[in-house]
Amino acid sequence: MSFQRDIYPILENNCLACHTPPQGKGYLKTRLNMQSYETLMQGTRYGPVILPGDSRHSILNMLVEGRVDASMRMPHGRDEPLTRNEIEALQLWVEQGARNN
Repeated sequence: MSFQRDIYPILENNCLACHTPPQGKGYLKTRLNMQSYETLMQGTRYGPVILPGDSRHSILNMLVEGRVDASMRMPHGRDEPLTRNEIEALQLWVEQGARNN
């Protein structure tokens, strides 16, 4: 999986509206900035959201897969979750080491 080709478009279409400084709601609440690979990997004020090689315990995967309370599922405030293909792409990318490629 390629971050630029496969992953960034998912983030751009589903996450950036809230996770972009200075006024994105998700950014203001958690300080998670998803504008670039580098800022994504910095995580939140609470810690990392991606554990390279471990999609089962990566917070990002847990949130988009719905393995959290429904009030925390991402993308927040939308009726439709990510597609199965988008979720699988994020899982595979993290499992492959979450590289910036």
